[in-house]
Amino acid sequence: MSEADTPTDDEPETVQVNLRLTEAFLNDIDTTWKEQGFNSRSEFLRYAARDAVKHPEFSREGWKQIAASEHELRSGEAELVSREDVLAMMDDDGE
Repeated sequence: MSEADTPTDDEPETVQVNLRLTEAFLNDIDTTWKEQGFNSRSEFLRYAARDAVKHPEFSREGWKQIAASEHELRSGEAELVSREDVLAMMDDDGE
């Protein structure tokens, strides 16, 4: 552990975790963290993991739908909708 990695009194000690990912998925992660303005891959992965733990209501199926929608937007197969339109669609679902 380098001196820069030594925790201070204000922050908890961190533990290194190793993951096995496909190269294609790692490339997607690298593209995403850079596009989203994160400082590093580790920062992005910590954020994503924290979000998944804090918001378990987002199911795996929900994330798949979000990814599919993102793909459709990027490929031009779908159009971006406004926040107001999304809220209106959500209200209509409850009826």
